[in-house]
Amino acid sequence: MKVALVGSDSLAAREIRDMVATSGARLELHLIAGESEQAGILTRVGDEAAVVGDLSAVSLSDAEVVILAGDAESSARTLELLGDPPAATVIDLTYSAEDHPGARLRAPLVEDDSPEDSLIHVIAHPAAIAIALFLRRLHSVAAVRRAVIQIFAPASEQGPGGIEELQQQTVSLLSFKTMPRAVFDSQLGFNVLARYGEQAPVSLERSELRIERHLASLLASQEEDPVPMPSLRLIQVPVFHGYGFSAWVEFEDAPELESLEQSLAAGAIEVRGGEFEPPNMVGQAGQDGISVGAISPDRNHFGAAWFWFVTDNLRLAAGNAIAVASQLS
Repeated sequence: MKVALVGSDSLAAREIRDMVATSGARLELHLIAGESEQAGILTRVGDEAAVVGDLSAVSLSDAEVVILAGDAESSARTLELLGDPPAATVIDLTYSAEDHPGARLRAPLVEDDSPEDSLIHVIAHPAAIAIALFLRRLHSVAAVRRAVIQIFAPASEQGPGGIEELQQQTVSLLSFKTMPRAVFDSQLGFNVLARYGEQAPVSLERSELRIERHLASLLASQEEDPVPMPSLRLIQVPVFHGYGFSAWVEFEDAPELESLEQSLAAGAIEVRGGEFEPPNMVGQAGQDGISVGAISPDRNHFGAAWFWFVTDNLRLAAGNAIAVASQLS
């Protein structure tokens, strides 16, 4: 299947390129420059040389599937060139087509059935996918009454600009220089943020609402005995890559935590028991699914427990995008 990857040098696109090259997926990637990229440069997809094409109607004309992985401008331009309805199936990692009436929210890792006859597939937010995977599996083992989850977001969710700003802020603070604030409009280096500054181009609240909206859709798709919607809080932390989640879960009947650990481990979920070091963002980099650990009972609330889990946000999103493309082939 011929797949046009728009925004081929973004963090998500690089992950897709690496995964396609190593996974054996039957996808023929054609790299297309985003708004901030230079067309015509020579790069690689795995061990194969590849030239980045320009974003035009001609470069998209042979594509059966178009993956939007760049910025908002390149995604909007691509959707305009493809027309309405689009001339090729669209897989959107940028949420640019989220409000299109024909768009379908997708997360093959947690789906029971894939939607039919859809030309626009919006990949769910990676935090929503990770939480849905965790809660649905947990609920199948021990019925969940309610849950509260704190989400710790990495700088990479804001693209290369977020990573660069965190790095520059860290260096500037150590050398007593003025900090850049174009992405977060606040000090993130050596700090934790419950809200960005007023001049930040994207607010933390907007991301929190998207996660909540996507998670609600993913949980509601489970028709039989759906998981209750948890309460969420998104916090920006000074890490470059990978999401962390601190989850408080109350069960209908208090389970034995040892048996819960054994039952929770399945498919894309790795469980680290009490005898192992809890998972962390650095160790999860490049790994599929989620890793769960530091499971302990709530000492002040019988029938409730604490869980800690992590995921590689870029790999989780890219893996679901590739899964959608593979389903279409």
